[in-house]
Amino acid sequence: MGRLVEMVVESVRVHMLSNRHVVILKDVEHDRYLPIWIGAWEASAIAMRLQGMATERPLTHDLFAATLEQLSVRIDRVVISELADETYHARLYLDRDGIEVEVDARPSDALALAVRGSVPIFAAEEVLAQAALGTDPDEESEDDDDAAGRAARVPLETLGGPVVDPRLDMFRDFVNSLDLEKGSGGEGGGRRS
Repeated sequence: MGRLVEMVVESVRVHMLSNRHVVILKDVEHDRYLPIWIGAWEASAIAMRLQGMATERPLTHDLFAATLEQLSVRIDRVVISELADETYHARLYLDRDGIEVEVDARPSDALALAVRGSVPIFAAEEVLAQAALGTDPDEESEDDDDAAGRAARVPLETLGGPVVDPRLDMFRDFVNSLDLEKGSGGEGGGRRS
């Protein structure tokens, strides 16, 4: 798989026009961001946990985490391992009594589990080379003086080097069209629709 880069969940956001959800991971050492489109339920599961909210009954991710705990299985790490055909792939690394088991997972599910157990999140350097954005998604444009109408704009030139896959342009367009409010990201700052 190659070199792994530690990431943190920067925020969960909603595209206001299409109502599509995105989780944004941030490189802990560099100013790189990895946006991953996810489903509404998974976005809600991640955002609720980041905000410290709990439900009356366990959600699917809560149930799975509780089941692993009862079986004395620990999630060691989550890895966003591949980007193929515009689809991210993730791996859960589980540990039980020193035996490591690797399980294929959707990134949204893996991240929902990671935030529940304070599990380290990593991304393969190859994935970041293909899809990472090289600027802060909350960065304000200089010509935008209307705080209520702020939107992040990521110039194509700052996307971490040459365009590896032109199909990723639609992803960049999506991120650029996100309706953001200052303070909506970070720890406990995910927004729900």
